[in-house]
Amino acid sequence: MILLGFVLAVCAAIGWYAGSPHCMWSALRGHPRAARIAGSVLMLLSLACWISAAGVAVGLCAMLASGMLGLMAQPWLAMFFGTPAADITALEKE
Repeated sequence: MILLGFVLAVCAAIGWYAGSPHCMWSALRGHPRAARIAGSVLMLLSLACWISAAGVAVGLCAMLASGMLGLMAQPWLAMFFGTPAADITALEKE
């Protein structure tokens, strides 16, 4: 359950990043509202997995920590492994 909770939190972070106007992954842009809704549902599922594995207080903290780890990794992964036009996309949005 712990691994499933972590994977769901990272997938939720990907969904939230795809719904962000700062998303530099060209493959993820397109449906920001659906991405935000999917990210929220996945984060609630992650919370349920973490709570069932570790209890309420620890599960909430673990879900927040794993979700934030996934959110912090997204811009770095987009910068290193994203499309070559990611910098241009970031400049166009400013």
